[in-house]
Amino acid sequence: MFTGIIEELGEVIAWHMSGDAARLTVRGPIAVSDAKRGDSISVSGVCLTVVDQGDDWFTADVMAQTIAMSTLTAPATGDRVNLERAAQVGDRLGGHIVQGHIDGTSTLLSITDGSAWRVLRFSLAPDVAALVTGKGSIAVDGVSLTVSAVGTDGDGLEWFEVSLIPETLAMTTLGLRAVGDHVNIETDILARHVARMLQLSSRSNS
Repeated sequence: MFTGIIEELGEVIAWHMSGDAARLTVRGPIAVSDAKRGDSISVSGVCLTVVDQGDDWFTADVMAQTIAMSTLTAPATGDRVNLERAAQVGDRLGGHIVQGHIDGTSTLLSITDGSAWRVLRFSLAPDVAALVTGKGSIAVDGVSLTVSAVGTDGDGLEWFEVSLIPETLAMTTLGLRAVGDHVNIETDILARHVARMLQLSSRSNS
Protein backbone atom coordinates (compact mmCIF):
# COMPACT_ATOMS: atom_id res chain seq x y z
CA MET A 1 0.00 0.00 0.00
CA PHE A 2 1.23 3.48 -0.92
CA THR A 3 0.18 7.08 -0.40
CA GLY A 4 1.09 8.58 -3.77
CA ILE A 5 3.64 10.94 -2.22
CA ILE A 6 6.78 10.43 -4.32
CA GLU A 7 10.01 10.07 -2.34
CA GLU A 8 12.54 10.41 -5.14
CA LEU A 9 13.15 10.38 -8.87
CA GLY A 10 14.79 7.09 -9.77
CA GLU A 11 16.77 6.22 -12.87
CA VAL A 12 16.44 3.09 -15.01
CA ILE A 13 19.85 1.43 -15.30
CA ALA A 14 18.88 -1.91 -16.87
CA TRP A 15 15.95 -3.66 -18.59
CA HIS A 16 16.29 -7.29 -19.66
CA MET A 17 13.49 -9.18 -21.42
CA SER A 18 13.23 -12.93 -20.89
CA GLY A 19 10.39 -14.51 -22.83
CA ASP A 20 7.26 -12.49 -22.02
CA ALA A 21 8.62 -11.12 -18.72
CA ALA A 22 11.46 -8.77 -17.81
CA ARG A 23 13.82 -7.68 -15.06
CA LEU A 24 14.08 -3.99 -14.29
CA THR A 25 16.93 -2.40 -12.36
CA VAL A 26 16.49 1.11 -10.98
CA ARG A 27 18.86 3.44 -9.15
CA GLY A 28 17.10 4.88 -6.10
CA PRO A 29 19.16 5.44 -2.94
CA ILE A 30 16.19 6.44 -0.78
CA ALA A 31 14.03 3.57 -1.99
CA VAL A 32 16.66 0.97 -1.05
CA SER A 33 17.90 2.66 2.12
CA ASP A 34 15.86 0.29 4.28
CA ALA A 35 14.57 -2.17 1.67
CA LYS A 36 15.04 -5.92 1.72
CA ARG A 37 14.25 -8.79 -0.62
CA GLY A 38 10.48 -9.17 -1.00
CA ASP A 39 9.63 -5.55 -0.19
CA SER A 40 7.31 -3.56 -2.45
CA ILE A 41 8.34 -0.37 -4.21
CA SER A 42 6.08 1.71 -6.46
CA VAL A 43 7.79 2.46 -9.77
CA SER A 44 5.82 5.19 -11.56
CA GLY A 45 2.68 3.80 -9.99
CA VAL A 46 3.37 0.10 -10.55
CA CYS A 47 3.89 -2.03 -7.44
CA LEU A 48 7.03 -4.15 -7.93
CA THR A 49 8.81 -6.59 -5.61
CA VAL A 50 12.51 -6.29 -4.80
CA VAL A 51 14.40 -9.43 -5.86
CA ASP A 52 17.94 -8.05 -5.64
CA GLN A 53 19.55 -4.83 -4.46
CA GLY A 54 22.77 -2.91 -3.86
CA ASP A 55 23.74 0.25 -2.03
CA ASP A 56 21.76 2.52 -4.36
CA TRP A 57 19.83 0.22 -6.72
CA PHE A 58 17.24 -2.55 -6.78
CA THR A 59 16.01 -5.12 -9.28
CA ALA A 60 12.42 -6.29 -9.73
CA ASP A 61 10.65 -8.79 -11.98
CA VAL A 62 8.00 -7.38 -14.31
CA MET A 63 5.27 -9.79 -15.37
CA ALA A 64 3.73 -10.00 -18.85
CA GLN A 65 0.44 -8.53 -17.64
CA THR A 66 2.23 -5.53 -16.15
CA ILE A 67 4.18 -4.97 -19.37
CA ALA A 68 0.94 -5.11 -21.38
CA MET A 69 -1.01 -2.75 -19.10
CA SER A 70 1.59 -0.16 -18.13
CA THR A 71 4.25 2.14 -19.53
CA LEU A 72 6.87 -0.42 -18.46
CA THR A 73 7.14 -1.85 -21.96
CA ALA A 74 10.77 -1.14 -22.84
CA PRO A 75 12.20 1.61 -20.61
CA ALA A 76 15.55 2.95 -21.77
CA THR A 77 18.65 3.37 -19.66
CA GLY A 78 18.49 6.81 -18.09
CA ASP A 79 14.70 7.09 -18.07
CA ARG A 80 13.40 8.74 -14.91
CA VAL A 81 10.73 7.04 -12.78
CA ASN A 82 8.80 8.03 -9.67
CA LEU A 83 9.69 5.94 -6.61
CA GLU A 84 7.84 5.40 -3.35
CA ARG A 85 8.39 2.80 -0.66
CA ALA A 86 5.38 1.02 0.80
CA ALA A 87 3.67 2.96 3.58
CA GLN A 88 4.34 1.98 7.17
CA VAL A 89 1.57 1.59 9.75
CA GLY A 90 1.38 4.90 11.60
CA ASP A 91 2.60 7.03 8.68
CA ARG A 92 0.74 10.22 7.80
CA LEU A 93 -1.49 9.63 4.79
CA GLY A 94 -0.44 12.72 2.86
CA GLY A 95 -2.01 11.57 -0.41
CA HIS A 96 -4.65 8.84 -0.70
CA ILE A 97 -4.69 5.05 -0.56
CA VAL A 98 -2.78 3.82 -3.63
CA GLN A 99 -2.37 0.09 -4.26
CA GLY A 100 0.08 0.17 -7.14
CA HIS A 101 -2.41 -1.90 -9.17
CA ILE A 102 -2.94 0.30 -12.19
CA ASP A 103 -6.04 0.41 -14.40
CA GLY A 104 -4.00 1.02 -17.55
CA THR A 105 -2.47 4.00 -19.31
CA SER A 106 -3.62 7.43 -20.43
CA THR A 107 -2.24 9.82 -23.04
CA LEU A 108 -1.29 13.41 -22.25
CA LEU A 109 -3.54 15.48 -24.51
CA SER A 110 -2.60 19.04 -23.61
CA ILE A 111 -0.54 21.23 -21.28
CA THR A 112 -1.73 24.63 -20.08
CA ASP A 113 0.62 26.78 -18.04
CA GLY A 114 -0.74 29.16 -15.41
CA SER A 115 1.11 31.77 -13.39
CA ALA A 116 2.10 29.29 -10.68
CA TRP A 117 0.74 25.95 -11.83
CA ARG A 118 0.36 23.69 -14.85
CA VAL A 119 -2.81 21.95 -16.00
CA LEU A 120 -2.38 18.56 -17.67
CA ARG A 121 -5.24 16.97 -19.59
CA PHE A 122 -5.20 13.19 -20.08
CA SER A 123 -7.33 10.78 -22.08
CA LEU A 124 -9.62 8.48 -20.16
CA ALA A 125 -10.58 5.00 -21.37
CA PRO A 126 -14.35 4.31 -21.43
CA ASP A 127 -14.05 1.37 -19.03
CA VAL A 128 -12.65 3.58 -16.25
CA ALA A 129 -14.33 6.91 -17.05
CA ALA A 130 -17.12 6.29 -14.53
CA LEU A 131 -14.51 5.82 -11.77
CA VAL A 132 -13.05 9.32 -12.16
CA THR A 133 -14.86 12.38 -10.83
CA GLY A 134 -14.07 16.03 -10.28
CA LYS A 135 -12.44 16.66 -6.88
CA GLY A 136 -11.82 12.92 -6.58
CA SER A 137 -8.43 11.25 -6.19
CA ILE A 138 -6.36 9.62 -8.93
CA ALA A 139 -2.77 8.36 -9.13
CA VAL A 140 -0.85 9.36 -12.27
CA ASP A 141 2.50 7.56 -12.59
CA GLY A 142 2.13 6.88 -8.87
CA VAL A 143 1.57 10.52 -7.91
CA SER A 144 -1.48 11.18 -5.73
CA LEU A 145 -3.47 13.97 -7.38
CA THR A 146 -6.87 15.62 -7.19
CA VAL A 147 -8.94 15.62 -10.37
CA SER A 148 -9.61 19.26 -11.21
CA ALA A 149 -11.98 18.61 -14.12
CA VAL A 150 -13.51 15.82 -16.20
CA GLY A 151 -15.26 16.04 -19.53
CA THR A 152 -15.83 14.81 -23.06
CA ASP A 153 -14.49 16.41 -26.23
CA GLY A 154 -16.37 16.92 -29.48
CA ASP A 155 -15.39 13.46 -30.72
CA GLY A 156 -16.72 11.76 -27.61
CA LEU A 157 -13.29 11.19 -26.05
CA GLU A 158 -13.38 11.21 -22.26
CA TRP A 159 -10.68 13.19 -20.45
CA PHE A 160 -9.61 14.39 -17.03
CA GLU A 161 -7.39 17.21 -15.85
CA VAL A 162 -5.05 17.70 -12.92
CA SER A 163 -3.53 20.99 -11.75
CA LEU A 164 0.07 20.70 -10.64
CA ILE A 165 1.95 23.00 -8.30
CA PRO A 166 5.68 23.76 -8.84
CA GLU A 167 6.70 21.27 -6.14
CA THR A 168 4.98 18.40 -7.94
CA LEU A 169 6.46 19.45 -11.28
CA ALA A 170 9.96 19.59 -9.82
CA MET A 171 9.88 16.45 -7.68
CA THR A 172 8.15 13.99 -10.05
CA THR A 173 8.33 12.93 -13.68
CA LEU A 174 5.13 14.85 -14.43
CA GLY A 175 7.20 18.00 -14.92
CA LEU A 176 9.02 16.23 -17.76
CA ARG A 177 5.95 15.03 -19.64
CA ALA A 178 5.13 16.23 -23.17
CA VAL A 179 1.92 16.00 -25.20
CA GLY A 180 1.59 12.46 -26.55
CA ASP A 181 3.37 10.82 -23.61
CA HIS A 182 1.72 7.86 -21.90
CA VAL A 183 1.29 7.58 -18.13
CA ASN A 184 0.06 4.91 -15.72
CA ILE A 185 -3.20 5.65 -13.96
CA GLU A 186 -4.86 4.11 -10.92
CA THR A 187 -8.39 5.12 -9.99
CA ASP A 188 -9.60 5.42 -6.42
CA ILE A 189 -10.11 2.07 -4.69
CA LEU A 190 -13.45 3.16 -3.20
CA ALA A 191 -14.80 4.00 -6.65
CA ARG A 192 -13.73 0.55 -7.86
CA HIS A 193 -15.62 -1.20 -5.08
CA VAL A 194 -18.77 0.88 -5.58
CA ALA A 195 -18.70 0.15 -9.34
CA ARG A 196 -18.36 -3.57 -8.66
CA MET A 197 -21.24 -3.52 -6.17
CA LEU A 198 -23.48 -1.74 -8.67
CA GLN A 199 -22.50 -4.23 -11.37
CA LEU A 200 -23.43 -7.21 -9.21
CA SER A 201 -26.63 -5.49 -8.07
CA SER A 202 -27.75 -4.91 -11.65
CA ARG A 203 -27.13 -8.58 -12.46
CA SER A 204 -29.22 -9.79 -9.54
CA ASN A 205 -32.07 -7.46 -10.50
CA SER A 206 -32.12 -8.50 -14.16
